[in-house]
Amino acid sequence: MRGLRRECWESYTRGMPNIDKSKPGSFCWAELATSNQPEAKKFYGSLFGWEANDQPMGPGEFYTMFKLQGRDVGAGFTLRPEMVANKVPPHWGLYVAVESVDASAGRVTGLGGKLVMPPFDVFDAGRMAVVEDTTGAYLSLWQAKGNTGFGIAGVPGTFCWADLMTPDPKKAGDFYTGLLGWTLERGQKDGDYLHIKNGEEYIGGIPPAGSAGPGVPPHWNLYFLVADCDAAAAKAKELGARTLMPAMTMEGVGRFTVIADPRGAAFSLFQPMERR
Repeated sequence: MRGLRRECWESYTRGMPNIDKSKPGSFCWAELATSNQPEAKKFYGSLFGWEANDQPMGPGEFYTMFKLQGRDVGAGFTLRPEMVANKVPPHWGLYVAVESVDASAGRVTGLGGKLVMPPFDVFDAGRMAVVEDTTGAYLSLWQAKGNTGFGIAGVPGTFCWADLMTPDPKKAGDFYTGLLGWTLERGQKDGDYLHIKNGEEYIGGIPPAGSAGPGVPPHWNLYFLVADCDAAAAKAKELGARTLMPAMTMEGVGRFTVIADPRGAAFSLFQPMERR
């Protein structure tokens, strides 16, 4: 996971880089599906300093845009009735930028994946599709129009990394390299951990099979940058979060923990180790 340390620490030490447009193949948006939207706004506002801006979606429905220092960092919405009926739990979803949603979506089934939601327009914000990879993890494709996605990176409270937790890293890796043009690189000191590269940029990874623990379905685990992992974890616990993996240090990389918010949506906190 040394790519994680390098990318996060370099962006952290640069200060507050604004993002005007995400590169194709890069993660561009994080979206929380929750069973209690007002509670989520309070939890993440207290934990990360996010400001909430509710945008009407329909009668009694709002899409909450989370902002940090005036820039977009993600969003949240209440699980829809059909999602609840299908027993979809609260979770964080991830989007990746593509040049053409239709062209990318057209490759999904040929690569062995499933097109869960065919391409559709999201008002004037962009065009999207939802796919299920060959091992069961979900990912959204985003072709930006009015909404380009993340507006800031490299400061505490921003998305910085994602791990694909899958029982079959090779099968999933083949799918994504074919769909998004990513390359996978095995680190010299990271064992079986695979780094995901989008061009020359490290953007995420695929841990060895079984890393998520027994009974955990395939999913993308999102990491959010913090200045102090232990302090942030303690604060999250005070706010009602649950620890899924105690804080641990990866030598030469940083310190991280996996937690679940008060409604069960899991994510990671990451504190990069200073480069020497």
